[in-house]
Amino acid sequence: MPPHCDTRDGPVVKACRKALETGNINLALIWIPTESEPELKAAFERTRRVRDAGGDAQTLADDWFFETAIRLHRAGEGAPYTGIKPAGLDEGPVVPKAEQAIETEDPTEVIQFICHTIEDDLRHRFDKAIQTRKYNPNNVKAGRAYVQAYLNFVVYAHHLYLNVKGHGGHESQVGHRH
Repeated sequence: MPPHCDTRDGPVVKACRKALETGNINLALIWIPTESEPELKAAFERTRRVRDAGGDAQTLADDWFFETAIRLHRAGEGAPYTGIKPAGLDEGPVVPKAEQAIETEDPTEVIQFICHTIEDDLRHRFDKAIQTRKYNPNNVKAGRAYVQAYLNFVVYAHHLYLNVKGHGGHESQVGHRH
């Protein structure tokens, strides 16, 4: 998965910053599983008390709150906490397009991008299978190259289908329990 939820400019930290600015913990609670609410609420209250000291104390308290929220979010995904990542990491082309689609309430660009990417990749895999399909039956190496190309196309298409139908998406792979 591309770096995102565990970065300083990711949605979890953005929600936490907004929660601290407004005093509304609910803005951060949506990013963690229900069973983790008491821990995040306690961290929020401690953070708010400590950050009143300002300066380094505020920075340290904020960072601790962000890390706590990210750790709980990652646990909700069934993923390990590996620390808070710096802002500006490459998320790849899809995440920014998907987030923009939500902001603009228009999924057209992300849909077109993904469909084009899938079509290009499927055609490439298909072409490789067709190119290797006619081989000399006495050339086992060439036959194996065909089988590999065949599987790369057929299995990939199958997995894409499963992901599209919801049998391989974020919630089913990582057990999101929000």
